[in-house]
Amino acid sequence: MSLLQVRNLSVTFTREGSAPVRAVDGLSFQVEPGASVGLVGESGCGKSVTSLAIMGLLPTRNAKIEGEVLFEGRNLLAMPQKALRDIRGKDIAMIFQDPMSSLNPVVRIGVQITEVLVRHQRLKMSEARREAESLLRKVGIPDPLRSLGQYPHQLSGGMRQRVLIAIALACKPRLLIADEPTTALDVTIQAQILDLLGALMHETGAAMVMITHDMGVVAGMCDEVNVMYAGRLVESAPRRALFAAPRHRYTEGLLNSIPRMDRPRSEPLRPIPGSVQNAVPWPKGCAFAPRCSHRQDDCLSGEIALRTEGQTVHRCLHAAPLGADKASAYSEEGAPCL
Repeated sequence: MSLLQVRNLSVTFTREGSAPVRAVDGLSFQVEPGASVGLVGESGCGKSVTSLAIMGLLPTRNAKIEGEVLFEGRNLLAMPQKALRDIRGKDIAMIFQDPMSSLNPVVRIGVQITEVLVRHQRLKMSEARREAESLLRKVGIPDPLRSLGQYPHQLSGGMRQRVLIAIALACKPRLLIADEPTTALDVTIQAQILDLLGALMHETGAAMVMITHDMGVVAGMCDEVNVMYAGRLVESAPRRALFAAPRHRYTEGLLNSIPRMDRPRSEPLRPIPGSVQNAVPWPKGCAFAPRCSHRQDDCLSGEIALRTEGQTVHRCLHAAPLGADKASAYSEEGAPCL
């Protein structure tokens, strides 16, 4: 049985005087135990809203959530808040994308870590502090005992992100959701954080949902990749299949806009024209059509369903062709040369 199954998840935000906004539209994917699954797409495609819906952190007043989110067969969306709080932080944990706003600025680091341990592991405060110190040491924070007494603003951005990782992994969750864990960090710190996450996932055996817009992060971290556009899944495939031969034109555009080591340095990048605001409603065709150089008349009429071709599931009427030359995107180790 899959650890997590998201079935036909839709999230609609309503506001008085404005038209409803469908942020997530019929999204389905699953996560197997120990697997690493990527949710990829530009800002505004619904990735973070999906993670908040899974965690039960969306406001109940103006957010309408439909579908199912099954964790080990139990529907999280139908659970009472008390039961959900027992799972959240213990069995499912989340690393938020902005450590400065995610950590409480007026509460010391030690308190923010120990409260998770006391709540879910039932540790005494003295035991929780020793465990918190061990966690900070494990995530690479120097002088962890001193850091327990500090406030978030006294740490660097990279150190704050490490604190969030320590909090998320404190109870050894079976599923970790990482929402843009390297946002606003410089390249060297990004590499350290990703290496740390990979090592900790391997050590604990936890599954992970990696939410990002960085295809390089996906290439190094994920087994399965789900590409989203305008709230819908447009392509899903194993990592190797997706990088070797992307089928949806949006996925192809994402990969073409990234510098690659296997191409001449003089070759220009091919960015995707327009912005995510240049979209048509999904029921009227492909939302990506206004930005797609391969669009045809049938791309702008009617519902476009997901179709399966080999290992890939995609939502494109005029998919990118398969070709043997695509295999050059991989190095000898099987990782794409981005």
